[in-house]
Amino acid sequence: MFWTRFAMLLKDVTQAPVNPRKKPRQARAQATVDAILQASAHILVRQGFDGFNTNAVAERAGVSVGSLYQYFPNKDAIIAEMVRAKRSRLLTGLQAAEAAHEDAGLSEVLAALVAATIAHQEGWPQLSQALDRAAALMPLSEEGAELTAAILGVLHRVLRHHDVADAEVASLDLLALCRGMIDAALLRGEQDMDLLQARVMRAVLGYLGLRAM
Repeated sequence: MFWTRFAMLLKDVTQAPVNPRKKPRQARAQATVDAILQASAHILVRQGFDGFNTNAVAERAGVSVGSLYQYFPNKDAIIAEMVRAKRSRLLTGLQAAEAAHEDAGLSEVLAALVAATIAHQEGWPQLSQALDRAAALMPLSEEGAELTAAILGVLHRVLRHHDVADAEVASLDLLALCRGMIDAALLRGEQDMDLLQARVMRAVLGYLGLRAM
């Protein structure tokens, strides 16, 4: 199956160094990890990758570098964890939208998926874009590969259910189209999410050769 092959392909290029050193098991440890990830987000947005290093992250998080290394072996592992968390949240939103519109028509369920994507990207689009760039340049763990395949799989499943031709390719194109339009609009500082939703849907339906709702 296409998505199984896609996940296996991504798995082949993963490397151990981007995996967390250990998982936090206590509230205090989780608070430390959360502080590290929040500090990392701040630095990535404000200073970019050039200013991103473990010393800067530890200082911003208010923890020692030694404490940081207990959980993350290097800066790539921090970014990989942020990418995994980002994709996990997006997948949850898309799956919820799909389930809530299981019996709806294609246009309605696509609108729900677009809305979930906008909600996910909204808030800190600079960080979202930075993590997307990082994900394209670095290997992720098996978990990260599976999340990527699952996100695409939601859209593929919806298109296939509604008998869209070439659903595999269409899902890739539509995801790229939606994220490109949404990221660009949010980075421009657009505030009207309803208008953005309408524009994205026109593009999605136009791609599929369907009339706007």
